[in-house]
Amino acid sequence: MKKIDVVLGLQWGDEGKGKVVDVLTPAYKVIARFQGGPNAGHSLHFDGESFVLHTVPSGIFREGSMNIIGNGVVVDPVILMEEIRQIEATGIDITHKLKISRRAQLIMPTHRMLDAASEAAKGKSKIGSTLKGIGPAYMDKTGRNGIRFGDLLLQDFRQRYQALKDKHMGMLSLYPGFEFNLDEYEAKWMQAVEDLKRFPFIDSEIEVNSYIDNGVPILAEGAQGSLLDIDFGSYPFVTSSNTLASGACTGLGVAPGKIGKVYGIFKAYCTRVGSGPFPTELFDQTGEFLRREGQEYGATTGRPRRCGWLDMVALKYTVMMNGVTELIMMKSDVLNSFDTIKVATSYKRGGETIYSYPYDGGVDVEPVYETIKGWKSDICGIRNYDQLPSEFKDYVTFIEEQTGCPVTIISVGPDRDAIIRR
Repeated sequence: MKKIDVVLGLQWGDEGKGKVVDVLTPAYKVIARFQGGPNAGHSLHFDGESFVLHTVPSGIFREGSMNIIGNGVVVDPVILMEEIRQIEATGIDITHKLKISRRAQLIMPTHRMLDAASEAAKGKSKIGSTLKGIGPAYMDKTGRNGIRFGDLLLQDFRQRYQALKDKHMGMLSLYPGFEFNLDEYEAKWMQAVEDLKRFPFIDSEIEVNSYIDNGVPILAEGAQGSLLDIDFGSYPFVTSSNTLASGACTGLGVAPGKIGKVYGIFKAYCTRVGSGPFPTELFDQTGEFLRREGQEYGATTGRPRRCGWLDMVALKYTVMMNGVTELIMMKSDVLNSFDTIKVATSYKRGGETIYSYPYDGGVDVEPVYETIKGWKSDICGIRNYDQLPSEFKDYVTFIEEQTGCPVTIISVGPDRDAIIRR
């Protein structure tokens, strides 16, 4: 049977999915985003330029690719149109390279206001929302109140919009003292909605399955990371969608049996943005070095990322949950300077040793580390695995033995071509 392949992050997001999708796309004709919203920030670096994609699939810069925003995605029309204009400013005509599912949900201006009001009201209990309106949009989706792209073409769209807006305004009145100005963003939103009508709105589940059945190579692109999954991540410090490979089934309308390869992306160390448990987080000079050397600042928010050693307990969990067939290791070069590298292989809590990822995501656990010798050399210019230092190969072998999964692609620098394939 013909299959659809999936690429996704195995940590808390920011693993480098944008670059990997861009690297993989020559082998695929279609790239389809299956979940998440504009809190995603997929960074691409090539030809001396940098781009950050929030909603548009990361294959958009590849010649001959078709890019689909699937039904599982929530879309802010203003952010999407800003992104489209930036891409088109480079001379790329994407009108015939981008399609949007009729079933994809719209993030309304009032969703953004509700997100900000709710987060502000939490005080010290904030979950670290990017304040893009994503959570409230998914709440309306599951509450069966949401507005979808297909609704934009209905005669009663304005009435539907106004009814949901009125409901949101009533909810906002429950946050006394929260001030907001809706008019300016709403005007931009309405204009963006009109501008987006030049792109095809499609029944993406029909189109995606047609591609699969006809043997067209198709890659499903996930956003955020597996440890932010609404069901299996470090709840409640998670995103509002299913970030696992199974999310490609519901986010694109694909049967489980049609999932082929699952590419799992991870950093050679760990990072996290926002609140929530992070067992291997470093608060010392080593953590600061990783942040500085790895340029660990959010592509969407600019927030400094929390940094720490690789967490094998969490990685083995997400490899299992996703059915990963191939591992892709990113930012290996950030570890070039270390004499020794640590990897957490278990946790301790109250005298108990924990080998599997815990229900609470690892609150108040102490990581138990294995120490591996560093390679102490610059690997950025290497493109052949055989030329890598033996210590680096030992690190890769250790990861493969722990996860039971082969590492087939290694990134040794930020540029598109800084890749080693095995």
